[in-house]
Amino acid sequence: MSTFEEDIRPVVTVTLNPAIDQTITVEALRPGHVHRASAVRRNAGGKGVNVASCLADWGTPVVATGLLGSGNAAAFEALFAAKGIADRFVRLPGETRVNVKIADRAAADTTDLNLPGLTADADALDRVRRTLRELVLPGTPVLLAGSLPDGLPADSYATLTADLRAQGARVVLDSSGPPLAAALAAPDLPFCIKPNRHELEAWAGAPLPATADLLEAARGLHRNGVAVVVVSLGVDGALFVADGPALHARLPAVNALSTVGAGDAMVAGLIAAFGADAPLEGVARLSVAFATAKLGCFGPNLPAADTVRALAGQVEISTL
Repeated sequence: MSTFEEDIRPVVTVTLNPAIDQTITVEALRPGHVHRASAVRRNAGGKGVNVASCLADWGTPVVATGLLGSGNAAAFEALFAAKGIADRFVRLPGETRVNVKIADRAAADTTDLNLPGLTADADALDRVRRTLRELVLPGTPVLLAGSLPDGLPADSYATLTADLRAQGARVVLDSSGPPLAAALAAPDLPFCIKPNRHELEAWAGAPLPATADLLEAARGLHRNGVAVVVVSLGVDGALFVADGPALHARLPAVNALSTVGAGDAMVAGLIAAFGADAPLEGVARLSVAFATAKLGCFGPNLPAADTVRALAGQVEISTL
């Protein structure tokens, strides 16, 4: 049995502002010029949905909830049915937003254009809170992920975290800007956060140019009560801060079919490793392997589990 196989408790993912990701591939993006796309893909997405999709590929039972527009829910419903993800989304009138992602093959990067989405209110958030009360038991892993829709206050994730902590859930938060800042200023902190360099700098209110600067900011958050702080660094891997020595984990660069959702795949790997009660090195190996494995797939998908395990064994770990 793999050391990365978790128990059977389903993971609950919460996506309050999901999106349909329309990825347009061009050979080379040149602003101000006309382009001929070589491919177009549409995927039901949003951070929590992407994480749920990757966890389902890994074989983890997942329940997905949040807010979804009833006008174009079919893409999400098809994804959930295909991957065996339990659908507990609250439906609202209107349509879920569409995000346009332009994949530039020459530069091997992606430009995002995030369109407006649903407007929610306090009643919509209360419906999600009631759903979570039905789903969560002590020890349930719960992911709160992504931006907030118009109409919800910045402390919405702080509110949900307090609810979930009271129910005994283990909360992973992957957000940025004011929602992240509000959650980190609240008395009830999430178990784990995964900012990237720019998100951590925005929270800190200052540039963090060196690894030592990032590490000090992450250690400060850990001292304040966040059990695990992971700082994703793109092709440079990630920093992992918890009790004991901090770690830097990375894999050699690979040719990426799509970088869309790589950070979400890393979060899925974190949750899978937490479910297996892996030590910090195991958490680092599996999360970096998830992110790297996803680079070879279009959409929020992982290759076969054996491929991911092989990558996990190749992750380079250094102690900081």
